[in-house]
Amino acid sequence: MTVNQIIGDSKNNIFANLGKHFFAWMMTSSSSKHDKNVSDVYDGLRLRKRSLFANLQGKVLEIGPRTGANLPYYPKDIYWIGIEPNSQRHSYLQKQAEKLGLNIDLRIGNAEWLDAEDNSIDTVVSTLVLCSVPNIDYTLQAILRVLKPGGRFLFIEHVAAPQGSLLRQIQNTVSPIWKVIGDGCHPDRETWIALGNAGFSSIHYERFDAQLPIVSPHIIGVATK
Repeated sequence: MTVNQIIGDSKNNIFANLGKHFFAWMMTSSSSKHDKNVSDVYDGLRLRKRSLFANLQGKVLEIGPRTGANLPYYPKDIYWIGIEPNSQRHSYLQKQAEKLGLNIDLRIGNAEWLDAEDNSIDTVVSTLVLCSVPNIDYTLQAILRVLKPGGRFLFIEHVAAPQGSLLRQIQNTVSPIWKVIGDGCHPDRETWIALGNAGFSSIHYERFDAQLPIVSPHIIGVATK
């Protein structure tokens, strides 16, 4: 290996690490801003979150918690596991948890490979994550694998607009560039169809309009193993 190659590799590693730190810092504000923006335009979202997370017990695994926007809604007596692939976000999550008096278990992994044993989790939580996973079918199978029999999957996700609508046409048009600038986010993903095909014993969800550009349609619900 030449000196230039070594220097080049070092530069690439430095920029990669800086990028991870910057993205983690950016998510600290953007996650909370998204939550606040949605709450501002849709008054019921915070109440819905409180209701959705109110009766959590036992082991709760959250996929992609980013910087901990959901932590304030969790009961303090649960055992919370966070699967966060970006290790640079872990310090932000830890600080958020300390402020709230929560003990948390942070693990490296991704949505398609959940670092948990089979049939070991009471509840899996996903908020604004299924839109950006590379393969939603693999992700849902991973969720089913770790859930105990009768365990629940709680979700809040933005989804595709109805077929034939103007918004759906816009989503389809901007999807290629949206996925690039949105860290893999699919604005036109039909998440409810994937949920229906995954093999859950029951699925209950409702739709709501968050009045956001492009990704206004949302669903919130519970799927039971």
